[in-house]
Amino acid sequence: MKTITINVSEPVYAEYRRAARAMGRPTSELIREAMEAYRRTHLMPRADLGQFQPVSLGRVLRPLVPGDDLLAEMLDGR
Repeated sequence: MKTITINVSEPVYAEYRRAARAMGRPTSELIREAMEAYRRTHLMPRADLGQFQPVSLGRVLRPLVPGDDLLAEMLDGR
């Protein structure tokens, strides 16, 4: 593991310390987790749809007919 030095505002660091104390964990561990979460969501390349292999979900329940609104059907589950 690489040791680094970072500058953060006192209020931000105090918040991490309070949270770490409440969880019984080291502050550095929470900061490492926050950095890893940022890396996963902002720095890692995202797969595009072309990289996924098709998966069979079973038989066709009903064939598509002209006028079917697939977007509306997909959004109904929200």
